[in-house]
Amino acid sequence: MISVYIVDDSAVAREHLRHILESDPDIRIAGEARSGEEAVEYLKSSRPDVITMDISMPRMDGHEATSRIMEMNPVPIVIVSANYSPDQVGQSFRAMEAGALAIVEKPPGIGHADYERSAQDLTRTVKLMSEVSVVRRWRKTRRLPLAPREPSLDARSVKAVLIGASTGGPPVLQTVLSGFHAGFPAPILVVQHITKGFIEGMLEWLGAAISLPVSLARDGERALPGRVYFAPDDHHMGIDASGRFFLSMDAPENGIRPSISFLFRSALASYGAEVVAVLLTGMGKDGAEEMKRIRDAGGVTIIQDKESSVVYGMPGEAARLGGAAHVLPPERIPSKIEGVVRGMEKA
Repeated sequence: MISVYIVDDSAVAREHLRHILESDPDIRIAGEARSGEEAVEYLKSSRPDVITMDISMPRMDGHEATSRIMEMNPVPIVIVSANYSPDQVGQSFRAMEAGALAIVEKPPGIGHADYERSAQDLTRTVKLMSEVSVVRRWRKTRRLPLAPREPSLDARSVKAVLIGASTGGPPVLQTVLSGFHAGFPAPILVVQHITKGFIEGMLEWLGAAISLPVSLARDGERALPGRVYFAPDDHHMGIDASGRFFLSMDAPENGIRPSISFLFRSALASYGAEVVAVLLTGMGKDGAEEMKRIRDAGGVTIIQDKESSVVYGMPGEAARLGGAAHVLPPERIPSKIEGVVRGMEKA
């Protein structure tokens, strides 16, 4: 039985979440808190399996409560937010930076067209996060400096770096993308599985932490070196041989749109071996088969290691298929890629 502690300043929201979660026979509600302070106090003497955390609360918001809990008595935390304003979404991602594992939308009321899908997503995420081991997190006081870049000519032509991430991905993406120097000689194309409505806020949060410009890809736009492009909500993102994006509303792949598989497949068709493909933490197998094809074609492939992954689903499947040439912790991925591109390391 999974014990869940609900933190939300709205009594209506708490009752709504309780109803959804208790509908699953594997979940019981350990208690409720009306504020961040109440949650922090509760965690001094109790440890539920999972906490659902609202972000927008008076006095101590969800970001601050998450930071204190992860410093004091770490517990898997799922951010449950109904506010899509850039500021509030940014707070949600700062909570992930502090140690929260996932963000899901607060399910709408019973009878809403999206209720069943959203309620199932919440329940599935809570159950999955209950299995994750978390460790004490300390507040960051400064950004780590970039590793020194040595002058070197390209030894390998790389037309694009492709990155796929899912559950637990945003803070890992922050770590990876922070490691690239300005002037990186290829575009970086990213698919992050994320609840609809959160992607723009995530890009604002990332943009404040990394040196490369970051934006959503636009249909027909040319992908420029030294920039990071994300797939927009509910659209597959592909790249053609001329280096221009094409966005698609084709059916979801692996149950997901945007799909990592779609991006990897399009880049392989357009560029062949001249790509670096990366799979980060996430459940499922999106992108794993296509990563194997990229490796077979001569491209460079990298997966996040199991020890640092929140969920080792996608990278684990790529490893099982023989698609991973390199297995690395997030902080070593950018230097590996720069080394390959700039001729300092073997592919």
